[in-house]
Amino acid sequence: MNTDVQSSIAYENFLHNSSEAKIILLHPQSRLRSVIMARLLGDSDLSAFYYALDVDDIKLGNFLPSLLGTLSRQNVIFGRQMNVLPANVIDDPYKHMDVILRTFIAELSELGDREIWLVLDEFDRADLADDVKRFVERLSHQAPARCKIVLNGRSLPRMPWLSMIANRQAVIIRDGHIVQKNIYGVRNEVDASLKVLSLGPGYVFLDDFLIDNWEGHLPRLLLFFAMDRPEVTRNQICETFWPKLDIDPAVNVFHVTKRRLHKAIGMDVMAHDGRYYRVDRERPFYFDAFEFVEALLEGRHGEPAEPFELWQRVAKLYRGPFLQGHDDGWIVERREAYQNAYIEALENIAAIWEARESFQLALYTLIRALETDYRREEIHLRLLKLYVQLGRRAEAVEHFRNLERWSKTNKIALSGQIRQLFSDITA
Repeated sequence: MNTDVQSSIAYENFLHNSSEAKIILLHPQSRLRSVIMARLLGDSDLSAFYYALDVDDIKLGNFLPSLLGTLSRQNVIFGRQMNVLPANVIDDPYKHMDVILRTFIAELSELGDREIWLVLDEFDRADLADDVKRFVERLSHQAPARCKIVLNGRSLPRMPWLSMIANRQAVIIRDGHIVQKNIYGVRNEVDASLKVLSLGPGYVFLDDFLIDNWEGHLPRLLLFFAMDRPEVTRNQICETFWPKLDIDPAVNVFHVTKRRLHKAIGMDVMAHDGRYYRVDRERPFYFDAFEFVEALLEGRHGEPAEPFELWQRVAKLYRGPFLQGHDDGWIVERREAYQNAYIEALENIAAIWEARESFQLALYTLIRALETDYRREEIHLRLLKLYVQLGRRAEAVEHFRNLERWSKTNKIALSGQIRQLFSDITA
């Protein structure tokens, strides 16, 4: 296969595999990163905006003005709202992140009705810029559905890729193909002596014994936080766990917490290379979120011989909400992502039961999904149809009435589609 054909296939695969994600990372080890970038920027069917990070983009205050200047040269209307923000917002953009994001997203929304691709090249230059990474991460959460962010660089950005992938928010692509295994470049050893289970209350086992001598909950949560990303900085840890403390006292508390973590496990589980902390990759470990996401990706993008068994495996790995019982901001974000993925697995299981004409089992599976998140109107629709298919119209009517009462209590409007279905059922 010649180079042109290979690059064309890789680019078509890239577009296909990027279709559902909001943030797309070109894996640092991808041989065709430059080729895909060139084709993306030269594609006349797309509306692409390009910015290559500068060596000075190590703070959000440096990054934003440079980004705005470059984008305004590519579209003259971009920047009109950002440029009139108050001086105190511009001088401290991280402190006023919400205002910055709202304004930046408003700018993106004015760039026409086409799909927007914001390409951030040389993104590894922001390796030490925790605030830039947080801005891009939150932008991917809040940007319009038609906006995609492409990251290209020589390193894996310190973002919570596992939960972002679980939530269909992110995808990592290598030479056009989705990375499905060893997402952080580490092997997940099922038989490892150290097992970290985040889906549920949050348990840590060493040689099959539950560790419970944490001296508070922070050492245990620190381990989960370190597992969650490829690596973290001390500042990221301090800002997440002790945001109200000045940096010096926060660092002191961090070191105390880290010592308690090592004491509880009996080994120095967090490695430090002078800049970053990560779970020591020389020590075998198992993290359930790795297996959960890898199984999820296989179900979405692979060709499993037994898709039913695979989706059952995904559902079984979900032992409960992520770190159930804690309500820290970073935990709540991950919790929603993994919950969405669990419901996706249940919906696939229900669809397979329906295809096998096992309608009762499909019904029970959808009820499990609603017990997890009652807001899912599309699941209510499927459930009502199943009740009718099973000849249980009275239960369908009762279910809709319960849903209607719930929607009024929570001030959530029901769609015309589900009301029409109810009218058809009672006609």
